[in-house]
Amino acid sequence: MNYIIDGHNLIGKIPGLSLSMPDDEQRLVELLNRYGQVSRHNLEVYFDGATPGQAYVRNYGRVRAHFVPVSQSADEAIRRRLVRLGRSASNWVVVTSDREVQSVAREAHARVLRAEDFSRLMQTTLQRQLDNAESEMDQTLSEDEVNEWLAIFKARGK
Repeated sequence: MNYIIDGHNLIGKIPGLSLSMPDDEQRLVELLNRYGQVSRHNLEVYFDGATPGQAYVRNYGRVRAHFVPVSQSADEAIRRRLVRLGRSASNWVVVTSDREVQSVAREAHARVLRAEDFSRLMQTTLQRQLDNAESEMDQTLSEDEVNEWLAIFKARGK
């Protein structure tokens, strides 16, 4: 699955993140990258308001971050991306709660997921991965398994 994400729209829907934070965009990119690694999804996130000379596109693992110049909007950049995708836009999910962006995505035959729903999905996925990792660390060996490993190590020492 591939995602196109309205970055500033999503930030306000994630607990612990706020548009007033000086590093809000970087925090979101890091969170999205962890989600992409766990879920194996590719994500493109669009942020508007990049100051002159600061507009660029950068890859962060499974995330491609677009910092759109202040003369444009992330909404317009997302629309242009969907147009460039053409028919393959149907293979993408657009994450936004902005009704205009949702409308543009539907016209392009992309799927739409509200930012608050994606936030819950991402949090659930990351929490499940964390729980699984903790569960694996908590597993102890049975006495038979310990004896089997001791026998293997003793055999190698001879």
